[in-house]
Amino acid sequence: MDAILKMAAAAAEKPAEVATRPTREEAEAAVRTLIAWAGDDPDREGLKDTPKRVTTAYAEFFSGYGKDAHKALERTFDETGAYDDMVVVRDIPFASHCEHHMVPFVGRAHIAYYPTDGKVVGLSKLARVVDLFGRRLQTQERMTSEIVAAIDEALKP
Repeated sequence: MDAILKMAAAAAEKPAEVATRPTREEAEAAVRTLIAWAGDDPDREGLKDTPKRVTTAYAEFFSGYGKDAHKALERTFDETGAYDDMVVVRDIPFASHCEHHMVPFVGRAHIAYYPTDGKVVGLSKLARVVDLFGRRLQTQERMTSEIVAAIDEALKP
């Protein structure tokens, strides 16, 4: 657990470097290039609209870059009284893409925390945070540390 908290602290301290984002047209041209590189004709009838479809799919696959985990966790419920038990959510399904090969991977996440000051975040918000980080190029280890860092910063459990 200490290793995860150390990774989470490092992830929170180090801002991600963001490259200049290409235009949609540039992304579609890159897909056309990959189709040609694979050995097919990007102008073939079945492939003509593929670059557009791929960029639309990628916009959804990687939509986590445009979302803020802290926003998802900002609303807490304090009407839970003096709740001092552990909050546990198990089997949160996620899908992501490996940052090394850009191939999909899937899994299930489990989150547990002790709330402070009796404030509890809605359980669906924890699943939203998992989904948000899953919709980025990831490794399982980095995804875990980013989720931990976001929960730690927002909820101070």
